[in-house]
Amino acid sequence: MTTTTVTTTTPTAARVVDAVKVYGSGDTSVRALDGVSVDFPVGRFTAIMGPSGSGKSTLMHCAAGLDTLTSGTAHIGDTELSSLDDRRLTLLRRDRVGFVFQAFNLVPTLTVAENITLPLDLAGRKGGIGDNEWLDALIDVVGLRDRLHHRPSELSGGQQQRVAVARAFAGQPDVVFADEPTGNLDSRSGGEVLGLLGRTVRQTSRTVVMVTHDPVAAAHADEVVFLADGRLVDRMESPTADKVLDRMKAFEVPS
Repeated sequence: MTTTTVTTTTPTAARVVDAVKVYGSGDTSVRALDGVSVDFPVGRFTAIMGPSGSGKSTLMHCAAGLDTLTSGTAHIGDTELSSLDDRRLTLLRRDRVGFVFQAFNLVPTLTVAENITLPLDLAGRKGGIGDNEWLDALIDVVGLRDRLHHRPSELSGGQQQRVAVARAFAGQPDVVFADEPTGNLDSRSGGEVLGLLGRTVRQTSRTVVMVTHDPVAAAHADEVVFLADGRLVDRMESPTADKVLDRMKAFEVPS
């Protein structure tokens, strides 16, 4: 009897293979990731969840090239990150990866428009082929056209995070990593930002990977991957807040 191996044809924007991350050494060492293999498909919104200390932020940081693995590999598209020197890794993060953090990290002296185009300015790309059309469409997606000349201090928290989202997508990256992007927002503003992330994925065929502890936030994703004790323990397609909450509660039951 012949065994057939089924492989997916969906390209991946980012992935890790047999990822291990150990902090410290000897008796004080902590194994934050313990052999994780996971892919983040192109054009999908994936949430990473797990109990505190499960390794979800470590996974995101290593997948994004912000931290290095102890062993295993991390890839953006077909590029294996450990094969890059510091300069090429910096260029890859600038040109192919976007970031949204819990803190908005906007430049207070710049306008909304200037904050959004900052990645292109730093790359010397502003006004490049396709960039102006992309930015124009992006501004409409995030709903900021009437705020372009305002500074961050003149915006609400939700509006500031929408600027940060637009900035993350401005350079047309392969993948945007979002670390607790609604952590500093009230539920209404958080819902607007999460809806925005979902719309941007659908309307631009970009990829978002989001770390969150909030089942309501995770329900905006196409899929949730669950970590526990540094290992991948489950994946959930088409999540709802109730299903995610039930799965998270299972982590709290003593074995």
